[in-house]
Amino acid sequence: MHNFEDELTCPICYSIFEDPRVLPCSHTFCRNCLENVLQASGHFHIWRPLRIPLKCPNCRSIIEIAPSGIESLPVNFALRAIIEKYQQEDHPDIVTCSEHYRQPLNVYCLLDKKLVCGHCLTIGQHHGHPIDDLQSAYLKEKDTPQKLLEQLTDTYWTNLTRLIEKLEKEKSHSEKMVQSDKEIVLHYFKELSDTLEQKKKIFLTAVCDVGNLINQKYTPQIERMKEMREEQLELMTLTTSLQEAAPLKFLEKVDDVRQRVQILKQRPLPEVQPVEIYPRVSQVLKEEWCRTEIGQINKVVIPEMKISSRRMPSSWPDKDENEFFKILNIAIVTLISVILILILFFNQHIIIFLNEITSIYFSEVSLSVYQSFSSNVYDLKDRLSHTLYLLKEFMWKITSLKIHI
Repeated sequence: MHNFEDELTCPICYSIFEDPRVLPCSHTFCRNCLENVLQASGHFHIWRPLRIPLKCPNCRSIIEIAPSGIESLPVNFALRAIIEKYQQEDHPDIVTCSEHYRQPLNVYCLLDKKLVCGHCLTIGQHHGHPIDDLQSAYLKEKDTPQKLLEQLTDTYWTNLTRLIEKLEKEKSHSEKMVQSDKEIVLHYFKELSDTLEQKKKIFLTAVCDVGNLINQKYTPQIERMKEMREEQLELMTLTTSLQEAAPLKFLEKVDDVRQRVQILKQRPLPEVQPVEIYPRVSQVLKEEWCRTEIGQINKVVIPEMKISSRRMPSSWPDKDENEFFKILNIAIVTLISVILILILFFNQHIIIFLNEITSIYFSEVSLSVYQSFSSNVYDLKDRLSHTLYLLKEFMWKITSLKIHI
């Protein structure tokens, strides 16, 4: 602390002097500090006609003061004037207490290990704490930074550095794994999206082809019917004009109009035959695609879509048709039953369980043979499913052809 500020500090309360009073021994103290010293000495309440004894807190000499007490001691006006001037000036180099206005931090609290002012010791939260002057506290704590530096550079921090490096390495490795998985996901779903887009285009192409077939079937008929209607309107106009024509003109054209009307009425009108679209897209998506695993979508065959004229039922089917449908139903049910038995018998969970058992009790050669057999069974199941689908489509074509004929 600055020496000048030391001269303005009370040696009892360590604060800037407040109402400084001078003892006969020339030592100066705050009036309140001297009041406390006098009261603590026990002589203040003893009646003495002449003087009250007081021991100087600084030099320990016994001083006798008037019966009126500390108020009889002279004020140190010179010191008070200096303090007033000092307090009016700014001192940026002096650190003051944040809790007590303009009180310098000039004492070190040994209990709390921090700088405090005189008011902190007398009326503040550090009252009664052990203290030390700044110079002594500085000398005691001077070697602390070196000791702390040694603690901050021992093997503990070396291990900490290695741990940080190891954690960063593990983090980098994990991030690479996440990035790799992200790329795999993007690649997988890109391929899946491309496959679905390709299948969608094939589906739409098949549907558009059916639309073209429908146009080819109905558009020519519609055009011919429109031509007949236009000719009808033309003949109606001619017939109306004949009613007002002159006899010579009438006889000249009437027979021609008659022949055209007869020819027009003799032209047969086509029978409206509803068409059947097979197979229907909703049926294919429901029966085939909904049961297809994602990994097998690329192997799903898009059926060729066609149309056939649908005969409106006017009577019960004849005997031959009944026999044909009975045979067809028996064949389809038998084939579906065989496939269901194969799928049930060689269920994936059962095969996985058998693989676990055979991995324990069978030799490597037996295990290899069994796994090959299982793989062949899966291939057989897929081929049978595909064959069933083709057979259904073939049977549908035969049925439609028979109905059409």
